Amino acid sequence: MKIYLDENLPSKLAEGLNILEAPNHEGFEVLPMIKDFGKGAKDQDWIPVIGPQGGVVITQDLNINRNRQLKQLYLDNGLGIFFFSPPKKGYKYWDMVEQIIKRWRELKTLSRATRRPFTYRCTSYSKRFERM
Repeated sequence: MKIYLDENLPSKLAEGLNILEAPNHEGFEVLPMIKDFGKGAKDQDWIPVIGPQGGVVITQDLNINRNRQLKQLYLDNGLGIFFFSPPKKGYKYWDMVEQIIKRWRELKTLSRATRRPFTYRCTSYSKRFERM
């Protein structure tokens, strides 16, 4: 299963997660969105590609869920999205890395078990993802 990190997340994190995941042989591949779609790719360009592939996206961009057209687009294309809601001042680099690592097992479990489309959200204070 492909898990894409949105452009607003550290792209090197994808490389690190792939290294850590390799011994598990669970079939997860983590990709920085910028690699496949380029810098500044519009949501309406990648949603209809990743969704039908059965992929999942990790992002901080809650506007995807707030915008009616984008919401309908991800619903129509069966996309799974995990929103990491940033604090008011945003995440610092290592804080963002820590948030994803801390929730990685749960994210993988939900990615496998939840029927698409789906959206989950967490904040820096959340103990678990909550369904949106």
